[in-house]
Amino acid sequence: MISGNTRLAAVIGHPARHSLSPVIHNAAYREAGLDWLYVAFDVAPADLETTLRSVHALGLGGLSVTMPHKDRVAELVDEPSASVLVLAACNSVVPLADGRLAGHNTDGDGLVDSLRHADIELVGRRLVVLGAGGAGRSIAEALGRSGAAEVAVVNRSQERAAVAAALAGPIGRVGTPADIADADIIVNATSIGMVDGGEIPFDPDLLRRHHVVVDAVYKPLITPLLASAAARGCVVQNGLGMLVFQAARQFHLFTGVEPPLHAMLEAARTALK
Repeated sequence: MISGNTRLAAVIGHPARHSLSPVIHNAAYREAGLDWLYVAFDVAPADLETTLRSVHALGLGGLSVTMPHKDRVAELVDEPSASVLVLAACNSVVPLADGRLAGHNTDGDGLVDSLRHADIELVGRRLVVLGAGGAGRSIAEALGRSGAAEVAVVNRSQERAAVAAALAGPIGRVGTPADIADADIIVNATSIGMVDGGEIPFDPDLLRRHHVVVDAVYKPLITPLLASAAARGCVVQNGLGMLVFQAARQFHLFTGVEPPLHAMLEAARTALK
């Protein structure tokens, strides 16, 4: 039931109507018994500053931020978190009591949380991250705080790979596909595999049974990379966990309530079916 006391939160992007965030967040509100509602706003870049200035005026509980606004929002928030500062990207806006806006980035931590939830150990592990775009950079930064032993970033542009690897701190370095064979965990943070055609971001013959293979893609749930890895006996995980766990961190930032993870995961799985 929507009442006069219902609190509103939203995802902003351009486009935004395809987002699964409303499904995930509203399932969490129902499960937690909160009088909140979460919607999608398609916000053109020219309207972004006006939108942020309206957060307090409208009494919004928080904003999730998706493409293409993450970089610009990082510049506009009043109190960026450490991750927002180093990534120059913000995916969560939280209104503060003093009228300012705090900015956070939950993307990379969402991946780390999803791996830990699946009992995939990160401490002391060697990881290869494929891709140095927004997802790759956020993942590398979060892995740098996870206790991992090494984070090697593989990208066609060595310069971009170096930028992403530096975000992992002392354990980050530029890698090559040859590093895959000696890694413990491989994370695909590229968009390869999102469309039909069977593309795989590296030679699957590099995979061994001991590998954990993670794909940040969640449409489809089983990408060509994951299918190939599973056929070779690897442990595999798709990107749905990253999506849900980054949303869970947003839910806590917005509401202060512990997120009902089971309800959020189930809602996302049902929506994708």
